[in-house]
Amino acid sequence: MRPIRYLVTLLAALATALTATLFVAAPAQAAPLFKAPYPCGQRWTYSHHSAEVRLALDFVRADGGSTAGTPVLASAAGTATRYYQASGAGNYIVIDHGGGWKTYYFHLAAFSVASGAWVNQGQQIGTTGSTGNSSGAHIHYEQLYNGVGQNIVINGASLAPYPGSYHQCYLTSDNGCGGGTAFWTWGSGIRVRSDVRLAAPVVATLAGPTLVYVLCQKQGDTVTADGYTNNWWARLRDQNGYMTNIYIDHPAAQLPGVPVC
Repeated sequence: MRPIRYLVTLLAALATALTATLFVAAPAQAAPLFKAPYPCGQRWTYSHHSAEVRLALDFVRADGGSTAGTPVLASAAGTATRYYQASGAGNYIVIDHGGGWKTYYFHLAAFSVASGAWVNQGQQIGTTGSTGNSSGAHIHYEQLYNGVGQNIVINGASLAPYPGSYHQCYLTSDNGCGGGTAFWTWGSGIRVRSDVRLAAPVVATLAGPTLVYVLCQKQGDTVTADGYTNNWWARLRDQNGYMTNIYIDHPAAQLPGVPVC
């Protein structure tokens, strides 16, 4: 018979192999499809400060709109928790997306959701501000996995390598672009432009009265046509551009019930 110590050694080896099989590390949980933390159609620039502890990015508007007061949107669905840190993040929200993933939104001027509320992707959670240790209005944004900061990924594309200052890299949001408010247009040959400027490239032309879906509106170049003057422009969902509100079939210069871009 083989010695007892041989059997003990064999059993120990089998136990080790079984343990290794049972306790293989679980694969990392796939990240949500994160979107930009600000409204549809807005163009922002971003930068990273080398003093940041985690892999955060700071965003400010680069499309002529005001950074301060702009809605801050959930970049993915999850449970929102409100916090305040006078010497650092100011008013901030953490959204737990599940699977170890969280996003952080610092320096909010105000909160728009209750602590512990479930929020959908694209839902407003606050307004952009400069509370806490901040020198100006901006969105400080982070993505964390199991408490560790990650390179920011939007729509599946990494924003790394990070620029060290603003106006080197830009990002236009498609967060909350679904839906829109339906309006009919009037007139013919109405140009839809890439921006709210008369010199902006034409991206589409409406041949005649058309049912359009307006995502948001903002002020731009003043347009005078057919006896009307208006500087409000509507962002159209399906045409992916802006048209003057003059040719939206509604008497108000600024369309009711439509958010500002």
